[in-house]
Amino acid sequence: MAIIISCQSTKESQNSNSENNYIFFLHNKFLESNPDGTFSTEYGVKAEYSKILESFRKDGFVVFSEKRKSKTDWIEYAKKTKSQIDSLLSKGVKANHITVIGTSKGGYIAQYVSTIAKNKDLNFVFIGSYQDSDIEETPEIEFCGNILTIYEKSDVFGVPALKRKELSKLPIPHFKEIELNTGLKHGFLYIASDEWAKPCKMWAKRNYELKNFN
Repeated sequence: MAIIISCQSTKESQNSNSENNYIFFLHNKFLESNPDGTFSTEYGVKAEYSKILESFRKDGFVVFSEKRKSKTDWIEYAKKTKSQIDSLLSKGVKANHITVIGTSKGGYIAQYVSTIAKNKDLNFVFIGSYQDSDIEETPEIEFCGNILTIYEKSDVFGVPALKRKELSKLPIPHFKEIELNTGLKHGFLYIASDEWAKPCKMWAKRNYELKNFN
């Protein structure tokens, strides 16, 4: 997930950086130990990692993502992601042009990035990555930034994260939650579905009211 620096002049590079919209996509735990395209017998869907990335790229986003190794330490990975975000910021990219999107375990990594980055202008989307027990089990997490959470009604992680928001002392300029009802349980985030990808793209382009989403 190394950031590639182009051979443009410094001025051209800074202008390009400031105009682009960047997404850091952090996938779920299933993909840490299974190849892309693997069928999940538990949820009856295939993991569509490449298709998800392609969906973001087709809409003009610069996407940073990699298939993590099995049993990746989520806190260390969050620190790595933060350092990459810091690198973009140092190159003149506006914080609100950077969005960290995480599904399941990736969502927890994204939450920790939000906590340690402490940048109210960064955008975050946490997908299928919250349970009420998180308040006690991961008390170190504090939301910060523009936060969108997406969850599926039939999923065990299908609950609002409002309590986490209320307990967070860091600034949260924009906060919204979306409940889906696909019936796919946790499998909804395995696939490249517009039901969750579309609001992610809108959020990443600073449409914090999610106008015309439905």
